Amino acid sequence: MGNHIMEEVVGHAKEHAGAHELAWHTSVWPLLMSVGILFLAPLAFAFYFVYQNPLLAAISLGIGAPLTIISIAGWVKEGFEDEHHYSEGHSIWAMPIFILAEALLFVGFFAAYWVLRLTQPSWPPQGTPEMPLLIPIIMTIVLVSSSVTIHFAEKRLEEDDRSGFTTWLIITIALGALFLGFTGFEWNELWHEGFTPKTNVYSTAFFSLTGFHGSHVLVGLAIFLCALIPALAGKISKPYVTAASMYWHFVDIVWFFVVSQVYFW
Repeated sequence: MGNHIMEEVVGHAKEHAGAHELAWHTSVWPLLMSVGILFLAPLAFAFYFVYQNPLLAAISLGIGAPLTIISIAGWVKEGFEDEHHYSEGHSIWAMPIFILAEALLFVGFFAAYWVLRLTQPSWPPQGTPEMPLLIPIIMTIVLVSSSVTIHFAEKRLEEDDRSGFTTWLIITIALGALFLGFTGFEWNELWHEGFTPKTNVYSTAFFSLTGFHGSHVLVGLAIFLCALIPALAGKISKPYVTAASMYWHFVDIVWFFVVSQVYFW
């Protein structure tokens, strides 16, 4: 009798374990994306600015950009193929940890800028043109507006208004793209004035901080696209949208530090 009970307990335990094994989701795309980002950002940056090797920087970009794009496409494809795995996950709990790690990276950039700023005999250094103030103000308004629109998108999703959610998400993406457009326009104007990352310590800090923030805006747009494409096919992951919104609000908050330090201080 005792043996029979034990066999039943072991059998139930195996079934329970088997169910968990079936529910466990694995994917190769996060790993590939990490490798792509490694080549796309730090390695390309180091090859160009630290080792002064444009060829290796171009090769690194040539490896990183396709890997990142392919990984995003593969991840979205998984969402189409497996609605169960797309609709559930730990993204809400993982995103604050990721945000904390990114915040510490920004702290490093700001600390370097403050050291440069406070140890220079005069600021801005020689060779710095008069920085435009209207463009960063407009960029701030655009980015804050995008935080409002993604909040509206979440509200529509909570009300099961999928059409309204998609509309507000598209508006958010458009505002984020407009922000990047202003960044590109400003960089182009400064570059033509001879103000490049090599001009002086301020230019190095300026392009590093605004570029690092711009890369986060680009990642945020990619995250939103990974929500929009399945949404257009009728698949929406509420946890994913919540996590994406958290990331976007973080990007918005960081911009206030960037714009106040590099433009108005």
